[in-house]
Amino acid sequence: MRADARRNYDALLAAAAEVFGELGAQAPLDEIARRAGVGNATMYRHFPTREELLLAVYDDEVRALCADGRRRLTAEAPGDALFAWLEAFVAHAASKRFLAAGVHGPDTRLDRWHRAMHDTAAALVERAAAAGAVRPGTDAWDLLVLANGIALAATDDTQARRLLAAVRHGVG
Repeated sequence: MRADARRNYDALLAAAAEVFGELGAQAPLDEIARRAGVGNATMYRHFPTREELLLAVYDDEVRALCADGRRRLTAEAPGDALFAWLEAFVAHAASKRFLAAGVHGPDTRLDRWHRAMHDTAAALVERAAAAGAVRPGTDAWDLLVLANGIALAATDDTQARRLLAAVRHGVG
């Protein structure tokens, strides 16, 4: 990709994440192009459909979340690293409610992203278990399901942190 095309692509992703986060999956695409500082034709060259734009935003954020998890694998306190990452996961999941409304039908990317998040969580859980921060046998999928439930049910960040602390107490 040419440098100017890459800048436009990145600007569109950043604007789309912001606009979808504010207005949901049906946000006006014109608003995304406007905030990115590009024309509609440029946006449609990069993202021919709303669904492709939604999936690109999600892909970008999953990559960042998994990279954050890999960085946390070197933290001194493995239990703190795991639950700090789970807190980031909860924030991610809570902010991506719009995705389910905008993506239709099966998409293998969704499976790949779920596996990537599971693999990240599993590595953090394994390290935390080895350090005695969580009980042996703590299951990464179980923690992700609980974290997702927190993301869906919590009324604010404070409640989400309290609920995640309860989960930590339960597996610690």
